Amino acid sequence: MAATIFPLSSEATFILAIKNGLPIVHGVLFASLGNVLAIIVNYYLGYWLYDKTKLKLQSSPIGSKSITYGYRYGYHALLLSWLPIIGDPLTLVAGLVRLKFIWFLVIAGSLRVLRYIALCYI
Repeated sequence: MAATIFPLSSEATFILAIKNGLPIVHGVLFASLGNVLAIIVNYYLGYWLYDKTKLKLQSSPIGSKSITYGYRYGYHALLLSWLPIIGDPLTLVAGLVRLKFIWFLVIAGSLRVLRYIALCYI
């Protein structure tokens, strides 16, 4: 739930679980799996929202410019998707601008896994 649009802290839960004896491998596996599944939900929510908002976005100068930037810089923006607060909305926007799912998953998913591995060393 933490990687969806709900404001929960998966990092705090992860660290607490590790400090209370959960093996690191299990913690990384479960936290990563949950986080990757949540960003997939965000992606498909954005994908679904495109059909609902397409005409409005394209008719607005700001909306059409935003879509153009999303297509042009979307994959680069995903490099920030591991960050708290801004990362989760970026995964929704990736679906909204219809980035290729496989590349979305490779970029955003691997960064989410790497974030939990990095937290083990803090």
